[in-house]
Amino acid sequence: MSATSATPIVRADTLAAAHARLLHDPTYQFGFTPPPPPPPIPDWLRALIRFLGQAAPYLQWVFWGLLAVGLITIMVLLAREFLVYRRPARATQETVALGAEDWRPTAARARALLADADRLAGEGRFDEAAHVLLFRSIDDLEEKRPRLVVPAYTSRDIAILRDLPDSAGRALDVIVRHVERSLFGGRSLSAGDFADCRSAYEAFAFPGLWSRR
Repeated sequence: MSATSATPIVRADTLAAAHARLLHDPTYQFGFTPPPPPPPIPDWLRALIRFLGQAAPYLQWVFWGLLAVGLITIMVLLAREFLVYRRPARATQETVALGAEDWRPTAARARALLADADRLAGEGRFDEAAHVLLFRSIDDLEEKRPRLVVPAYTSRDIAILRDLPDSAGRALDVIVRHVERSLFGGRSLSAGDFADCRSAYEAFAFPGLWSRR
C-alpha cells in the first residue's frame, strides 16, 4: 500500500461541520469593526499650519536672533558680576573725607553691641556672640559708606578693603577667622575664641586703636 493511499480522507460534510463550529466559537473573532474616522482639523489649526508654512523661511532668523539675545544677556550678567566682585575699593573723595575716627561707631552703639555679645557668651553661645560682633561691625561699615560693601563680597573680602584703616582691617580679620572656623570648619568657638573676637572689636570700635599707616 502506498503512502498516498494510507492518508485518511476527510469527508466534505465533516469539514463543513468543523468550519461551522469554528465560526460560531465565541473565543475567535472573525468580524472587525472599522475604526471611526479622525475628527476634522479645526479651522484655527488649519490657519496656524498655513501661517507657519508661509513664515518658515523667516522663523530661522527669529530663532537665531533670540539665541543671540540670550547669549548676550548671559555674557552681560556674568561680566557685571565679575566686575562687581573684582572692583577695587579705590579711595574716593568721600573716603578721604572720612578720618579714622569717623569710621568708628558711637561709643553707645559699640557698648550696646558688646552687651548683646556678652549676654550670648554668658549663655555659652560663643558662636552666635562672634557672629553678632562680625555682622554688626559690617553694618557699621555699610552705614558709614553705603557703596563700600557690595553683596558679592565675603567677610574676608571686607576685612581687606583698602579703604579701611589698617588697624580696623586687622581687627576684622581676627573676627572673620574665628567666624569662618565656626561656620565652615565645623568647630565650635570657646570662651577664649570669643575673648579674642571681643578684644578685636574693641580695637575696631574704640579710640586710640584706629590709625592709618
